[in-house]
Amino acid sequence: MAAVLRGLRAGRVLRGLCSAPLPMCRTTPRRVHRAAVLYTQDHSKPDSTSSSSSSYHLHYQAHAGEQEPRAPGSEADSPQQNTSYANQDGEQSEDYETEEQLQTRILTAALEFIPQHGWSVEAIAAGAENLGLSLASSEMFTNGAGDLVLFFIARCNAQLTEILAEQHNQVQLGQAEPKEIAQFLRDAVETRLRMLIPYIDSWPQAMSILLLPHNIPDSLKHLSTLVDDIWYYAGDRSTDLNWYTRRAALTGIYNTTELVMVQDSSPDFQDTWAFLDNRIQDVVNMANTAKKVQSTGEAVVQGLMGAAVTLKNLTGINQKR
Repeated sequence: MAAVLRGLRAGRVLRGLCSAPLPMCRTTPRRVHRAAVLYTQDHSKPDSTSSSSSSYHLHYQAHAGEQEPRAPGSEADSPQQNTSYANQDGEQSEDYETEEQLQTRILTAALEFIPQHGWSVEAIAAGAENLGLSLASSEMFTNGAGDLVLFFIARCNAQLTEILAEQHNQVQLGQAEPKEIAQFLRDAVETRLRMLIPYIDSWPQAMSILLLPHNIPDSLKHLSTLVDDIWYYAGDRSTDLNWYTRRAALTGIYNTTELVMVQDSSPDFQDTWAFLDNRIQDVVNMANTAKKVQSTGEAVVQGLMGAAVTLKNLTGINQKR
């Protein structure tokens, strides 16, 4: 009987141990899981330095294809844009825009601020800010104010080419009478120089920027394009030495007239256009003089050759022996 009682007591003790709660065995895995989640979240947060630099002003997703595959139907599964930029609020534009198009928009907007800031990086930054872009976007122009001046020159040259092409088409269609070459050159140069009037007060600054060593090649290239387009629509198709002399003469006319214009205080730059008329007339006179000299020289040579033949005939040198 005593053995039976001891067995019953041992069974009660075992049942009590099995039914007792085990707090350590249940709570420890939860704490480890929570710590792991927090650790993962802390290390998955983007670095503040890298995030600020990524929204520096604009960024291009050139390596979008290198991202890890996402589950179908997720937000990241939507098509990725090739190009985007962030505004001051950090919001990205949904419209595709190339870098060149963005630069064009910024520089075009910057022209409005030249009267306030001149041809400077500050004008570019003001243009970017006016478009709602970050001020840091002006740093994409490595040449600074030189990029702004060269952009303006290229735009003016393109506008003049469109005007000359339209005039040429009207002549071809019989809707306008062709001009004399001298008048055509004069009108083309005046049309191009009048594009400087809105910025004439600060144009000497732009001219000094163009004279910087690193801007001279592009400046000469734009000037050469301008002069060549004018002569082309004037009807010049020469392939000899005249091709160079005509363009050199017109280059000199444009440069000197531009210098007179920035110092001209007469109404509507009348003194500048009078100076331009005189320079064009000088070129015409030089061309006529050259033609006269050439024709005179040819006549002299022909006269000498004729005299030589006559002399041979008189002296019998030309007779057969």
